[in-house]
Amino acid sequence: MSSRAATLEAPTTTDASAWKNTILAGLANYIDAGSIVAGAAALALWMETYRLSNTLVGVLGAFGPNAISAGVGALIGGRLCDLLGRKRIYQYDMLFYAFGMLWLVFAASAWMVVLGFFLVGLAVGADIPASWSLIAEQAPDTERGKHSGVAQVLWYMGPTVVLLLFLVLSPLGLLGARIVFAHLAILAVALTFLRAKMHESERWLEAQERPAARARLRDLFTRQHLKSMAFLAGMYVFWNLWAGVNGFFFPYILRTVGNQTQATAVAVQCLSFLIGMGSIAFVFMRLADRVNQRLLFLASAVIQVIGMALLALFPLTLPLAILHVFLMAFGQGFGAQSFFQLWSAEMFPTLLRSTAQGVMFAVVRVSLGVFSFFVPALTATGFTTLAWILTGFLFLSGLIGFLGAPRNEGKSLEEIAAARG
Repeated sequence: MSSRAATLEAPTTTDASAWKNTILAGLANYIDAGSIVAGAAALALWMETYRLSNTLVGVLGAFGPNAISAGVGALIGGRLCDLLGRKRIYQYDMLFYAFGMLWLVFAASAWMVVLGFFLVGLAVGADIPASWSLIAEQAPDTERGKHSGVAQVLWYMGPTVVLLLFLVLSPLGLLGARIVFAHLAILAVALTFLRAKMHESERWLEAQERPAARARLRDLFTRQHLKSMAFLAGMYVFWNLWAGVNGFFFPYILRTVGNQTQATAVAVQCLSFLIGMGSIAFVFMRLADRVNQRLLFLASAVIQVIGMALLALFPLTLPLAILHVFLMAFGQGFGAQSFFQLWSAEMFPTLLRSTAQGVMFAVVRVSLGVFSFFVPALTATGFTTLAWILTGFLFLSGLIGFLGAPRNEGKSLEEIAAARG
């Protein structure tokens, strides 16, 4: 047995070091979600300042960090991550992100906004498979779900910080938006230096040393891997379609239950994110490594379907809206997104792990980008009809996830790979 293989069986990294690596890698989620929410919050200011047409607004939504550009970045970055290593991608990708974000900080015309948004999306997409693979490969075998959960907490923290910054800086108008974008750029540069001290994934290095090591793209398209990708992408894409439409849907709820002020709207959204973080910390991170993951996922799916169906079945009142927000936020915490990160890292071999994640992430984000063109038409169908459509998306996501969910809790990546042949 090689010394590196022995290291995999008895990791020498301390617990503190493992958590530090997880946080540094997981900050990709903070930047991802923060970019999406910052762009959404700045959209009205851009429209007013640069007189953006409805077509250009649609292009921003479709090609921004929440959709197509992130998908393209994940596709390219995921493949490079398996060929060149995790560290090289997740370290220098942050400089590319900062470069893209500076276009938004100093934007003087509409084309600079479009270019910056697209570059930021590419960088965000490239960093996701690198960071998710690194977290799974460096986490202790019995705490992989717990470490993955940290990245999801950071995903919720990004929008929370960005929303609060926009609320505080709102009197400054567009300057306030530039400051928010600048904070993301500064964080990306800081991450470049902090990540430089991290080590490459031991599992990736050991896999590279094997005599039969290979990472051919065609090896990903076997029956077993295609089945896994279809399951994961199907489960996650329907959840993302709900999330994408919900961005248009949620402000309607806030307006309907009493013409809420901007401060109240931000407070409700932040509360939603805080509930989600609590759900991740006290449910997903504590249970995902120890209990039946299929049943845990099912519980999340049922909670979200009930929470969404309430709006389709009953008149929208303040108590109902509060119950809806609580159920959706709580259910999301240990649901599709958290399990997608975890399972997408577990169900593929080391030298194809990031490639597979990049392909699936691309399918999901590009699908959301294309679908975003139809969201205005869907919102015009009426409140009740739209609520049933969103309930249907969540039901399909839950059904696919429950039927295809693996039982990997407590197993090492090597044990999972051996069981899968």
